[in-house]
Amino acid sequence: MTTSLTIDDLRVSADGAALLRGVSIRVTPGVPLTIVGETGSGKTLVAEAAMGTLAPELSASGWVVLGGTVSDAGDRAARRHLWGRGIALLPQEPWLALDPTMRVLPQVAEGHRFVRGLGRSEATACAREDLAALGLANAATRFPHQLSGGMAQRVAVAAARAGGAPLLLADEPTKGLDAALRDAVVALLRGALQEGGSLLCITHDVAVARALGGEVMVMLDGEVVERGSAEKVLDAPSHAYTRRLLAAEPEAWAEGELPVPGAEVLSATGLSAERGGRRLFEALDLTVGAGEWVAVTGPSGCGKTTLGNVLLGLLRPAAGVVRRRGGLVRTRYQKLYQDPVATFAPRLALRTALAEAAALHGVAWSQLAAMLDRLRVPDALLDRRPDQVSGGELQRIAIARALLPDPVFLFADEPTSRLDPITQQETMAALQEISRERGLAVLLVTHDLAMARKVAGRQVTLRGA
Repeated sequence: MTTSLTIDDLRVSADGAALLRGVSIRVTPGVPLTIVGETGSGKTLVAEAAMGTLAPELSASGWVVLGGTVSDAGDRAARRHLWGRGIALLPQEPWLALDPTMRVLPQVAEGHRFVRGLGRSEATACAREDLAALGLANAATRFPHQLSGGMAQRVAVAAARAGGAPLLLADEPTKGLDAALRDAVVALLRGALQEGGSLLCITHDVAVARALGGEVMVMLDGEVVERGSAEKVLDAPSHAYTRRLLAAEPEAWAEGELPVPGAEVLSATGLSAERGGRRLFEALDLTVGAGEWVAVTGPSGCGKTTLGNVLLGLLRPAAGVVRRRGGLVRTRYQKLYQDPVATFAPRLALRTALAEAAALHGVAWSQLAAMLDRLRVPDALLDRRPDQVSGGELQRIAIARALLPDPVFLFADEPTSRLDPITQQETMAALQEISRERGLAVLLVTHDLAMARKVAGRQVTLRGA
């Protein structure tokens, strides 16, 4: 079958409100199409419409041409017979793509065995090769909950590719990955293209769009505002929004005045931690003062999230002591999770979830509403479930919720990994402002070294084993 994908005049709406307006694309073998744009602009809806996985409450019109067959974009069943064999989707949230009850190796092997038709032993051998190529040889026997966010992302990439579908729709395939692993995933995607496959990639990472090359399309408010070759769009953009997008990369941020640390809110002495019998870090000393920002960097799986969990008392250290300021309730020490989708009740409207959290902490709704407005979260989004908003929108809602108890210390684990550059810059600026106003100390986990340099006064680098 042909691996080309054409979408013509795609329109998606919810309760009469237009989410996509007249989007048309063409993806051809060997030439990747990368969609970039603001979080909530409709990028993911394009991929879901192509697959036929749009939420039931959304209505769609337009045409999808896939595998030589023309079908109505609103017909969710029309393309289902091609799933895995003709078209594969790597969703934005790896936790929703992986089976929590299965170990990593058999999950990847399933695609080789049941979609490609390989025998059990051959499928297992192929899965081992896939994992090794992504630096996951030692993760084969783990369950998803035993993986870091970056490791889970790579497992999801391997699983999506395992069936050998000639067309891959990859939604944020490199979020939460350090530069080396990001490049490994990009190399894997480019390898598939060189073998005659087709790729539609959705990303907020301009470096990924540059590395993939091919064609780039820029979306804003449900419409395409610019498209062309990657070189033309990224090096000589014609639309004002595209120029703003490129100017908002952390490397271009202005150098700001970093806060002077206040009274100590947390300290650790001789801290060591292990996972699965492997030592992640040891003999770590750390002190964090009020209003201070400390960045934690290092490769995926090196223990960055574990460090934060130990400091918060969510995990026991293998050795060492953690001290928190006395006289404070535990809720004054908060965590922003790397995967916000895993922290919200899936069937509960966001407004209900936030109202319950506000009531629990004795915070008036008006205060929460002001914080949401500060983080550019439209009020209308709160009547949706977590799966009905974009990852970037959910990430900003999670930030507002974490700030409800007026924390003195915030462990922020990749808090902007799902945000486009413009929204990321605005969100980080808002967090810095709140930190100055409240004396809030922030321990920031990030793979973006430029961001770490711009916002943090100090940097802790973990190497891993």
